[in-house]
Amino acid sequence: MRTMWKGAIGFGLVSVPVRLYAATQEHGTRLHQVHDEDGGRIHLKRVCDACGKEVDYEHVARGYEDEEGHTAVLTQSDLAGLPLPSKKLIDVLAFVDADRIDPVQLANSYYLAPDGPAANKPYVLLRETLKQTERVAVTKIALRTRESLALLRVHDRLMTVHTMYWPDEIRATEDLAPPDSVTVRPQELKMATSLMDTLSEDFDFEQLEDEYEVALSELIHAHLDHRPAPKKAVTRAPDNVIDLMAALQASIDTAGKKAQPGKAPAKAATESRSTKTAESNKRTTKKSMAKKATAGAGKGATAKSAAAKSATSKSAAAKSTTAKSTKKTAARKASHRAS
Repeated sequence: MRTMWKGAIGFGLVSVPVRLYAATQEHGTRLHQVHDEDGGRIHLKRVCDACGKEVDYEHVARGYEDEEGHTAVLTQSDLAGLPLPSKKLIDVLAFVDADRIDPVQLANSYYLAPDGPAANKPYVLLRETLKQTERVAVTKIALRTRESLALLRVHDRLMTVHTMYWPDEIRATEDLAPPDSVTVRPQELKMATSLMDTLSEDFDFEQLEDEYEVALSELIHAHLDHRPAPKKAVTRAPDNVIDLMAALQASIDTAGKKAQPGKAPAKAATESRSTKTAESNKRTTKKSMAKKATAGAGKGATAKSAAAKSATSKSAAAKSTTAKSTKKTAARKASHRAS
């Protein structure tokens, strides 16, 4: 990583030499301004309104225009001469509980690493102290030509700095919130909580995807390959909610059916499918048992009838056999007498 800033963290009489690195980077595809007719690159020139001439960057200064149209021209040397105590020092102003910092105050994030072996011990000391006390440090830092508030906190094995907006840079929220007369029922809160639980189990950020960036990449490659641009269905915005309870129930049902980005949704979907399969199996089993019972009853009646017929047949056969046997016996007796 490229070092963006070198200085020290100062708290009390302790000084910790550190280096500053950017903690984030954009993954978006970089697009250029081009001429739509021939694809030629567009170059912007710095032109002075007063004389109409193109101005080299070394002659570009900063200026401020007042309400009467007067301009104060500030050169690079003027700006460099301004007092900036935090230019090379991250000055710790106070240690506070982490929940006192509103995320809306945070701006950019940077990693802080010890600058040299001698800085390792005081660096680890400050890091472990922040970790054990579960506190963060409110500081000041100057990056480039601007001084800003900053938040110093522990992130894994490093300390990080998050630049912060000054209090007067945070806009007021007056007239933005719904009126106090708007209330919700306990049943609605319960269902909303159930929906949150369904959507929050084992959520995994690594499974998320920048769909716009993927679509942009496909569009670029389609143009480069001289083929039609891919078309994808556009997700419609939901209609205004009329029945809040019905909308919550539908959301819970949908969350249980389809896989969400992360591990839990797939599990929830599997459990939902398993539950439905089990219910279906139960219904099938009941129907099967009913059919078997009916078939069994029918077979039982048929078996009884067959048994009765068989018994009658056997009885008739027995009578026939007895009659034949009697005839044979009588014939033998008659033959014996004749002889």
